[in-house]
Amino acid sequence: MSSIPLGATRFNSDSQKLEYWNGSVWMQIKTFSPNLDGGARGIFFGGNNGSNYDDIEFITISTQGNASDFGNMTTSGHVAAGTCASRTRGVVAGGAPSVTDTIEFITIATQGNGTDFGNLTDGRDFLGGLSNQTRGCFNGGRITTPNVKTNIIDFITIASTGNALDFGDTRNVIGNYPMMCASPTRGILAGGVSPTVTDIDFITIATIGNGLDFGTLSVNQGGVGASNSVRGIFAGGYNPSLTTNTSFITIATLGNSINFGDLTVARRGIGAAASSTRAAFAGGQHPSSPNNTNTIDYVAIATTGDAVDFGDLGQSNSGQKRNVSGCSNGHGGLG
Repeated sequence: MSSIPLGATRFNSDSQKLEYWNGSVWMQIKTFSPNLDGGARGIFFGGNNGSNYDDIEFITISTQGNASDFGNMTTSGHVAAGTCASRTRGVVAGGAPSVTDTIEFITIATQGNGTDFGNLTDGRDFLGGLSNQTRGCFNGGRITTPNVKTNIIDFITIASTGNALDFGDTRNVIGNYPMMCASPTRGILAGGVSPTVTDIDFITIATIGNGLDFGTLSVNQGGVGASNSVRGIFAGGYNPSLTTNTSFITIATLGNSINFGDLTVARRGIGAAASSTRAAFAGGQHPSSPNNTNTIDYVAIATTGDAVDFGDLGQSNSGQKRNVSGCSNGHGGLG
């Protein structure tokens, strides 16, 4: 009989791995990398379908299954909002129907309701967000006067609370539903609709300044963006013939987006959340009908190909809603 107690742990200096004793052999303990690959949590905020909802739902991106209840936002006004996240906090900013300037946050590893963070430099809806571990940026959408679009980029320090500050401007007004994503150093701000914009801009997140030319969108204007630290994915959008489409860029380079594959359901007003390996897309509305969906599907970021069913949203209206906003604690801006 072994003298090693069941469940004992050790560090194996040969393999550089932690191991535990299962009673007969040493077994490797699974550990997670700093970017939370395998353990990243996706968060989806709000949405609407006639009514505006204050739901917060979550998934574990490495698995498949239906979303679970996380809590509630302080207001149902964060519909078509901008989102960003660090490894610990998720932040949601702006939104409809009152074109709000409020920002709130959650602690991603727990479950609970949103907490006040501060305010944007101006109220806006239909905006986008991106971040690295330290700083979050918001851009696009309509400012306080309805149908007046903005090219202002705001930024916040995610670990603190307080009001957003001016970062700079995109080269052109980027419209509603901008598609935004990031690596740890570079933020990507890609075109929206109304007006339709095909620009892709980039910024260096740690600095302040205006957007610079990255390339041109092939499709997906007014969809949603997601990324790991290498590749950005754009999905869905407003063109009825192309809203199943997904395309991609390599964030560290410059260039136009390239076809990736197709979503399982054509839609716009989608929430997105990513790990280092997967991008998941939740909710949305078919562009040529009033029908909303509770679908969550996903792609493997490092490959190309069509999305696969993940599960469903499930809170208000059985999860069938559009203008959902998403973030995660394992996206590309975190490394």
